Amino acid sequence: MHNLGQTRSSHQRNHLLQTPDTFVRTALPGSQAATAIVHCTPQIGAAFTQYTVEFEPAGTLGPAVAQRFLYVLEGGLEVHAEGQVHRLAKEGFAYLPAGADHTVVASKRSRAAVIEKRYVPLATAKPGEAIFGQVADVAGQPLMGDEALEVKVLIPDQPGYDFAVNVMTYQAGAALSMVEIHVMEHGLLMLEGGGIYRLGDSWYPVEAGDFIWMAPYCPQWFGAIGKAPAKYLIYKETNRHPLDGA
Repeated sequence: MHNLGQTRSSHQRNHLLQTPDTFVRTALPGSQAATAIVHCTPQIGAAFTQYTVEFEPAGTLGPAVAQRFLYVLEGGLEVHAEGQVHRLAKEGFAYLPAGADHTVVASKRSRAAVIEKRYVPLATAKPGEAIFGQVADVAGQPLMGDEALEVKVLIPDQPGYDFAVNVMTYQAGAALSMVEIHVMEHGLLMLEGGGIYRLGDSWYPVEAGDFIWMAPYCPQWFGAIGKAPAKYLIYKETNRHPLDGA
């Protein structure tokens, strides 16, 4: 039945909630047997690009135009880089620095989150090196001392890296202790569970598969609702002065 124009999606001045019923697929240059759902780009005001790629078996991702982060949502990927083949299963991730020669090939039908950002050099630090890993191997830590909120840091908090990607898990009923308002923008992909997200002056029900973009200084808060934990992948820029790259 037609939904008569109804959707949970919303695009406001300082945020976007994009739900799967509004996803539109497109081809990206250089990709083969793979299509992309583009979530946020500079056209929306973001300083980065995030998209989800759906691969057919042996599908490939086109070349990177900036530093690139990959997170496997389903299936498996092979990342050919530095003369080696890195095999990533579900919840595997990779960071490729700007200019790193690499290819990405799906070993089976797969989905992956992709984040790309122009690198902002820092005179006092060398660019960060490539990273390959699995979320299960990353130690979690409580957020602000709350054991019900676990953060897994996937990119080291070091000056050579100018953005961070974390996996956050909320136990059922857990919530942020404050409404956050800050200079960092976010790209957020709900991985599991659901809850309520405050974005600006609006409150939205969210669930696995939803994407959220938050502009700098967008008021934000999340609380997990349901009987199962809620988990999301979240991007933010870091380790740079606000005037760097402006």
